[in-house]
Amino acid sequence: MIMIVGNNIKTHMESVQAIKQRFGIIGNDVKLNRAIEKAIQVAPTDISVLITGESGVGKEALPKIIHSLSHRKHGKFIAVNCGAIPEGTIDSELFGHEKGAFTGATQTRSGYFEEADGGTVFLDEVGELPLTTQVRLLRVLENGEFLKVGSSKTQKTDVRIVAATNINMFEAIKKEKFREDLYYRLSTVEIYLPPLRERKDDIHLLFRKFASDFAQKYKMPTIRLEEAAIQLLLKYRWAGNVRQLRNIAEQVSVLEQNRTISYDTLKSYLPDAGSNLPAVIKHTKSDSDFSSEREILYKILFDMKSDLNDLKKLTMELMKDDSNGEKVQKENKTLINKIYGEESEIDYANTEDEDVMEILQVEHQKSLPEPPQEKEDKYHFAEEIQEEETLSLQDKELELIKKALERNKGKRKAAASELGISERTLYRKIKQYDL
Repeated sequence: MIMIVGNNIKTHMESVQAIKQRFGIIGNDVKLNRAIEKAIQVAPTDISVLITGESGVGKEALPKIIHSLSHRKHGKFIAVNCGAIPEGTIDSELFGHEKGAFTGATQTRSGYFEEADGGTVFLDEVGELPLTTQVRLLRVLENGEFLKVGSSKTQKTDVRIVAATNINMFEAIKKEKFREDLYYRLSTVEIYLPPLRERKDDIHLLFRKFASDFAQKYKMPTIRLEEAAIQLLLKYRWAGNVRQLRNIAEQVSVLEQNRTISYDTLKSYLPDAGSNLPAVIKHTKSDSDFSSEREILYKILFDMKSDLNDLKKLTMELMKDDSNGEKVQKENKTLINKIYGEESEIDYANTEDEDVMEILQVEHQKSLPEPPQEKEDKYHFAEEIQEEETLSLQDKELELIKKALERNKGKRKAAASELGISERTLYRKIKQYDL
């Protein structure tokens, strides 16, 4: 029994190594091998596969492995970069269109799902699909049906979908940029490819392979790294993963005359190689700059609301003892300083800031208790007396303003000074009485 298990493990590992040699995959990392194993296991079935991992880790190799080991290997394999196709034309590319469906549609065209019938469609960067296209794709996954753009005739297709993405799908779902039901249909089996920084033992091996390939391509000696340069290669973060490593190997191979590469030489090709900062810090608030601005605005509004509540509370307390004029004056000044700041220069003796005093008076009137219902007649009688008194005061005020203007020959500034009010207040009174 033990021998059988051992033989099975040996045969299984040989198949992984054979696949890596066949598709030019370099590395012996445990996570990389596990990803290839899952691809081999899922290949004979027709279930959908979602490949996840950072940009540049080599996700495009796994769909080819899955297709080549499936019963669809004699059918077409079509790779589609969803992020590179404009939103206005992606439905036409995937599902085709009828003649006259839109401007420029001079003839009927078959889409990728029709062309790949019986084969495999690889949707790279599937997270970039528009929501309307996601609905169409979900229908294909559920029952194999689709509609051409501009057509009402349902067509059937028998394709296997393998998708890949480098974005966090759960964040995209949370932000309503990707349909949750489509995600679960695509990710029947999910295969994760690790970033290069988690495959440190494979980094130098990959670099040597790339250096050898470019030496043959450009017909020049292969570059070699000094020990210090190798250590720099292993410690670097490789934000662009295998793709970045390949580009660096090509640059150094082509540009350097000395084929032995030192630490300083390699460092000059690596962005921020001397920095101790973390690799890539993802901004968690994303759209979020807007959300942080909203939070600030909300805080300001709540602070203003709190200040207004304090203003009302203190005003009512002040007006309870308005018989003492000096006390009210002093407390009003404290209140206004609280609201507008201690540096505010307000002339309380004069009426330059009469608008502020009017606010206080309005708040005072609001704070007065309403008369009881049983004394309704007396209240109306008092109101009529107050109205007559108010009219009498207005007449006197009008008379005083007229006399002041006459004595000062219509000069508002001099008349305001004589009346003891601000010129602004006098102007408002003139407009009010239509003088």
